[in-house]
Amino acid sequence: MTLFSTKDNPVPEGAETGQVVAADGVSLRFARWRPEPTTPLRGTVCLFAGRTEKIEKYFETVRDLLRRGFAVATVDWRGQGGSQRLLRNPMKGHIDDFADYQYDLEAFMREVVIPTCPPPYFALAHSMGAAILLDSAREGDRVFDRMFLVAPMLELSLLKHDVAARRMARLLTGVGFSRAYVPRGRRARINEFHFDGNRLTSDTKRFARNLTITMEQPQLDVGPPTIGWVTAAFDLMERFTDPLVARSIRQPLLMVAAGDDQIVSTPAIERFGTRLIAGASLVIPGARHELLQERDTFREPLLAAFDAFIPGSARP
Repeated sequence: MTLFSTKDNPVPEGAETGQVVAADGVSLRFARWRPEPTTPLRGTVCLFAGRTEKIEKYFETVRDLLRRGFAVATVDWRGQGGSQRLLRNPMKGHIDDFADYQYDLEAFMREVVIPTCPPPYFALAHSMGAAILLDSAREGDRVFDRMFLVAPMLELSLLKHDVAARRMARLLTGVGFSRAYVPRGRRARINEFHFDGNRLTSDTKRFARNLTITMEQPQLDVGPPTIGWVTAAFDLMERFTDPLVARSIRQPLLMVAAGDDQIVSTPAIERFGTRLIAGASLVIPGARHELLQERDTFREPLLAAFDAFIPGSARP
């Protein structure tokens, strides 16, 4: 399996890549790194991306972690990046049930991380990836010593009529339209991506860097979600609204929300954090959804929170 470089986003040195097959037969692309031999080894950080994202988008973060003395392992979720696509149209972001992502997590940890990466294990996850990890913790899994969850997808903030959207998604899924794009959903053309008005980051350089990856390696991209994906996401997020779910989680974790997040709900993250017994939340004011792709004025406090929460971490 190949990782792809661009001029401003080279592959970190020492990458080892491969393929792992989940229990239901879906093949997944993974990558792993070890820090320089002269750097004290502090364990492994498992990096989990959000919806539509690929390993290449996190090369900068991989370098940040390697400098801190962590080995790094990461995987593309099914249906995106360099992993197997689930529909004939590879650009459709689809899932039948969010429980299917647990197959990816289980295979990655069992076949890649535990046999080949040094413990202890920590999780760094963003948005959809963070929600998948929370769902794993809800089921009682404790493979990670600690989880650091960035803008977890507990509730969406980009919907004006949330209840109506949930009802419509379930209705359309029930009558056989689960694999259709969401209404008005289509893959945007490259010339339609503009920094002005984007909801993801206020950093022009990192926005341009990520857009270049899409332009040069379009096969890694994925378009809007299907109705089935949206229905499955609503089902997952509704589970998190039960106060007893948060209180049942014994996994030590820290959630970091973005103060100007227009994708997921920051108030929902704060509410969930107040209910946790072994976790908490904090907000970085003014930041947008993709905190790891944000300007340094927002990104540096995020990494400082990581350093404070993950044992053995030290700022380079």
